[in-house]
Amino acid sequence: MQVKLFVGNLAWSVDDQMLEGVFSQHGDVQSARVIYDRDTGRSRGFGFVEMDVEDVSSVIRATDGLAVAGRPIRVNEAEDKGGFRGPRRDSGERGGYGGARRY
Repeated sequence: MQVKLFVGNLAWSVDDQMLEGVFSQHGDVQSARVIYDRDTGRSRGFGFVEMDVEDVSSVIRATDGLAVAGRPIRVNEAEDKGGFRGPRRDSGERGGYGGARRY
């Protein structure tokens, strides 16, 4: 079955090929991508792996906490973004709930 995994806590030195190498031992990797910051070009410390596996739970158990480039990675099944989620809401000056105003 095709699954998409979220891989977090990646060391800055981990690239797509290294990420693929870690997961290729556990199934047929379709893609492995480390996410990079657009402005700095530096890794954001997480990535995604798409692969064909029989049992996703066993892959997660085998890789979650595994030391890669000196750091224990965190592995979860990726959540689907879904469709449009509406505008981002925060409590900045652009609205949001700020509580009672004092004048």
